[in-house]
Amino acid sequence: MKARPWTALLHCILVSGLIVEAIEPVSTSLLLGTGAAMLGRKIYRYLYETCDENWVNFNATGLKYDLDTKLYGQHVAAQVILKAVTGFMKNENPKKPLVLSLHGWTGTGKNFVSQLIAENIYEKGMSSSFVHLFTATAHFPHEMHINTYKSQLQNWVKGNVTICPRSMFIFDEMDKMHPGLIDSIKPYLDFYDSLDGVSYRQAIFIFLSNAGGENIVQVALDFWRDGREREEMQLKDLETALSLSVFNNRNSGFWHTGLIDKNLVDFFVPFLPLEYKHIVQCGLSEMVSKGHVPDKEVVEMMAHDLNYFPKEERVFSMQGCKVIPSRLDFYV
Repeated sequence: MKARPWTALLHCILVSGLIVEAIEPVSTSLLLGTGAAMLGRKIYRYLYETCDENWVNFNATGLKYDLDTKLYGQHVAAQVILKAVTGFMKNENPKKPLVLSLHGWTGTGKNFVSQLIAENIYEKGMSSSFVHLFTATAHFPHEMHINTYKSQLQNWVKGNVTICPRSMFIFDEMDKMHPGLIDSIKPYLDFYDSLDGVSYRQAIFIFLSNAGGENIVQVALDFWRDGREREEMQLKDLETALSLSVFNNRNSGFWHTGLIDKNLVDFFVPFLPLEYKHIVQCGLSEMVSKGHVPDKEVVEMMAHDLNYFPKEERVFSMQGCKVIPSRLDFYV
């Protein structure tokens, strides 16, 4: 969280005191009462997170910088995320909530991108009380309780959007979500001005899933085998096949869901399998975050020992960047 201007605030208090002394007693008491209340509200907003511009303020430049410099090997996802989030946040009157579905193998950056979005909207990032993370296996483990989960999820979303219209909801492990559960919040993602007096149009919903990863990998392999550059891949090369595979996958929380059938998901965002060079980039960044001087030789040694496919050509990493923090400790 950015530092608060306490010195400026104290200066205002001192200046207010000097001004008050120059006014006659009756006006002074009125001013003191009003000023104290206003000052109290100001201090409260600085101390405690509130749903206003002090705590919820989109930084488009920051998001672009983070996607350009911290997200490796995901040119398609970076372009889509930047345009989708920036356009939505700058629209004062969106017609519906922003709904993004991020797909790809583990370790490709889906959770990381969700974190970057949160950090550039909310002062407290993922720690904000307006950011809500649900994990299928932790929050909705038992299929027998699906009706209870539906009711709880509806109440949770409604209650938090009522508190802050700019709330963000992240659903991880959608491939492990019980089919039908996510449809319980379908009305909140639709084109309604309000439901029971609550407007959901400023909220953001992000779904994370490994489902469809095989389709993305196949497209990436086809590009590589055809001798085409990775950067030539575009959203149109992946999105249609991705949405269909997720919709028809019985092991997906999106199986035959109305969210897809009614076109309520704004973008299906593909995360490509990472190559050796991307693993090295992740490793160097991790060394910096751990307080080490980046050592390319050490990182390349670690990257070389990871598993890649196809087995002979070793083009794409099977584990991505997710294992790097723990693996790197072994080589440093």
